[in-house]
Amino acid sequence: MKNERVTSLADAVLPLIRTRSDLYRYSAANAHGRDMHEAIDILEAAIPTTDPAEIYTITHKALASSLKVIARADDSAGIIGDACRRLLDLHPKAAAAASPPVGKLIDWMMKFQFEDDEVDYFELDPVAYAPALGDVGMAAYRKRLAEVEATLGPRPSDDERWSSGHSHAWFTLDWNAQRLAVLDHDIDAIIRTHAKDRKVAAWLQDTAEAFEEIGEIDRAIDWAKQATDFDRGHQSRKAADYWCGLLEANRPDEALEAWLSVFRKWPSSTSAAQLHKAAGKAWPDYRDEVMATLAASPSDAVLFALLTLKEPEFAWSLAHSLALDSDHTWSELVKAYEKVDPLAVLPIHQRLVENELVEAGAQHYRLAARRLARMRKLAAGSERAEVVDELVAELRETHRRRPRLQQEFDRAGLP
Repeated sequence: MKNERVTSLADAVLPLIRTRSDLYRYSAANAHGRDMHEAIDILEAAIPTTDPAEIYTITHKALASSLKVIARADDSAGIIGDACRRLLDLHPKAAAAASPPVGKLIDWMMKFQFEDDEVDYFELDPVAYAPALGDVGMAAYRKRLAEVEATLGPRPSDDERWSSGHSHAWFTLDWNAQRLAVLDHDIDAIIRTHAKDRKVAAWLQDTAEAFEEIGEIDRAIDWAKQATDFDRGHQSRKAADYWCGLLEANRPDEALEAWLSVFRKWPSSTSAAQLHKAAGKAWPDYRDEVMATLAASPSDAVLFALLTLKEPEFAWSLAHSLALDSDHTWSELVKAYEKVDPLAVLPIHQRLVENELVEAGAQHYRLAARRLARMRKLAAGSERAEVVDELVAELRETHRRRPRLQQEFDRAGLP
């Protein structure tokens, strides 16, 4: 009975992972990716009632098959890759529950990382495998890593790493060194392997995340702040969100001041929204500074007033006083302001239609037609209805040599 159940589970899971179909077609790859996720759902649902050894065996086979699948698939959408990552996450957990022979597990880990040339863009996390390997197994695994490094010759500099004939091996060894430093809770090793020469903001954030992982929150906050202060680039901006998030979770009294400093360094509708949320009831104390700062970027000012403050009248006023010239932002604004004054938005809609038709193409014609249809709906029953229809007629005449435009106008029900 047990073997029948296990066979049934394998038969339910593995055929959904494996395929001989042509996966270089985008649609076929996506469809098979969805099948793979269904298979993993079935496998995960069976864990509580199935022998751990069988779960591990099926997971191991499914992972091997999934890597063969992605190697010959157009995974532009990332669906198959996400399925592979789910199996890579499940594999060490299944191994810990099943306790497979440690030597075989280490052999597989080494082969996966250093010998499989077919797919080399997934990593294994030795921290995740530590429960399955145990202390003796981890010592053996470290020895195997050292043996690989000894065969590579002198370590190349960071600048030469990617041109090295062993670039993948060096990358994999460095990744393992980082994760083993985390496993050991070794402060100095974490700094050495993650921050490296401290020349890249992202490396400083990596260091912070490693410290957070081992519960060294004060160190994590400090390194996240260093990453934030590194420069004004996108990596530092990303680190700023992480730094403020750490403060919100661990030192909430410091979070508001941090968000304020982020806004002042990177003023935008996004950073203003973050400050607004952090300020809460204290928001009025910051409103004037925020709006004065955002005035230098009309689009940010309007979007903040519209999307965060939820004040379409204020956003409408700002758009005019600041001479907003972003069609995208105007488009967002008229959607909200038409509920306040449907006729007032008609001139903006007209300008957007005319700007859309500067470029030829079906997509431009379709968007213009939809906007004109919206204008007719907004103007219906008013003195502006005839003006809108006259605009449609004028555009039809102006673009009479664009048959696709005429077709899209007809499809939109325009006169």
